[in-house]
Amino acid sequence: MRIIYAGTPEFAVPALQGLIDAGHDIVMVLTQPDRPAGRGMQLKASPVKQLALQHGLRVFQPESLKPAEVQSEIAAVNAEVLIVAAYGLIIPTAVLNIPTRGCYNIHGSLLPRWRGAAPIHRAILAGDAETGVTIMEVVPKLDAGNMISKWSVAITAADTTQTLHDAISREGARLMVEAMQTLQDSGCLASEVQDEALVTYAHKLEKAESAIDWTQSAQQLSRQVRAFNPFPVATAKFNDQVCKLWFAQAVAGQGEPGTVLQTHPLQVACGDGALELHELQMPGGKRQTAQQFVQGQHVQVGDRFF
Repeated sequence: MRIIYAGTPEFAVPALQGLIDAGHDIVMVLTQPDRPAGRGMQLKASPVKQLALQHGLRVFQPESLKPAEVQSEIAAVNAEVLIVAAYGLIIPTAVLNIPTRGCYNIHGSLLPRWRGAAPIHRAILAGDAETGVTIMEVVPKLDAGNMISKWSVAITAADTTQTLHDAISREGARLMVEAMQTLQDSGCLASEVQDEALVTYAHKLEKAESAIDWTQSAQQLSRQVRAFNPFPVATAKFNDQVCKLWFAQAVAGQGEPGTVLQTHPLQVACGDGALELHELQMPGGKRQTAQQFVQGQHVQVGDRFF
């Protein structure tokens, strides 16, 4: 089929590759404009753009899809389908009406739970037992379209947003390729209406949420650390410096919140239980194991994290 693919970050790469491999005609790739990145703040192409250029695909990078001239350029490619995966720009109704066979989205949650910008993070933070991916129709209302297919995965104590992101991205690509094969073969896709009574919203992460409050339970803090890996990364103060906490798990323990209970392994008391820190990073330094951190910072029992 003739497909317009709209995506920007790494999450959207596997589906574009899958559609290319399946033999579809990707007539246009919509992705956000190149943004400054790195220490030199040089303009950098999105992961989706990089893949598109490798395959010689037409790339279109408007700042907005609202201008009439932008919509005319999209309409001119005569696409049958628009596929969206973490594109990052609002898609006007006029654009949704252009493809003749509809618009479909890869959403990183088990809808109707966690509509919105940060579904994987919010699922971990909330202590959900599972998450997954939903292939859905795109409608003007945020993530409210009919559901076509789903894949679910248990959230374990070892999972971070990064590990779940990678699994969801991969399985979302597989489901989308399957859905497009069905659409091509049968001309339609069966779908299910979302139950509005079950809707929750995954609001965009704020950097202020990254600070650790040691009076909270170890279970909650473990979820916070894992949800904020790889971005924006949970933070705590040690020796008057803000360090990043990349991975931690809840264990039994008791003491004044923020106090180091033992150093091998590195465990810090919380409001309930203790947080066993596995990977940390000091300002200007590299990510370290807990034991490297203990040695480098001369951590002793009774020291405090704030």
